[in-house]
This record gives sequence, structure tokens and C-alpha cells, in this order.
Amino acid sequence: MNENSTNHSHSVTILERKSFVTNGVKKIENFDDKEFLLDTIMGYLLVKGEDLELVKLDTGLGNISIKGTINSISYLDDNDTEKSSFIGKLFR
Repeated sequence: MNENSTNHSHSVTILERKSFVTNGVKKIENFDDKEFLLDTIMGYLLVKGEDLELVKLDTGLGNISIKGTINSISYLDDNDTEKSSFIGKLFR
């Protein structure tokens, strides 16, 4: 994703737990059908759910749309153990 984007806003929209849209995304760290880890201008954002699927990606503006069943979203601190364990699982 374009880290030099001039878009400095960040918002999150969830519609009926079936559609997730956000902007201000610098890059997608990793994703699968259960979790998306997004690096946003407001920090790391972890989206958890079932049957998650990337629907739209606009790298110029940092916009992302995801569909599936959204179970939770959370922002992770830099020293958050959940982020560390998630990234640790990737490199086992």
C-alpha cells in the first residue's frame, strides 16, 4: 500500500456485521478467512470473524472493504501480546 498517501483520516464502518470498510490503511500485514491485521494511521487494527474475504482494495487512498461475519475489531498497542502472538504464528 502507498505509505506516502496524503489521506490522514481514519474511519471504520461495519454494516450488520457482514461488511467492514475502513480507510487510512497503510498496509495489510496479513490476512486469512478468520483474521485481518491492518497497519493503519491510528495503529494496528485486528479484524476477526468467519469467512472473511477482501472485497475491495484501493492502495492510493488506503481504503479496504471486507465481507464475511465480523466478530470483533480491536486496535493493538505496539507491545500488545495478541499482535505478537498473531505474527509469531505466521513464522512458525
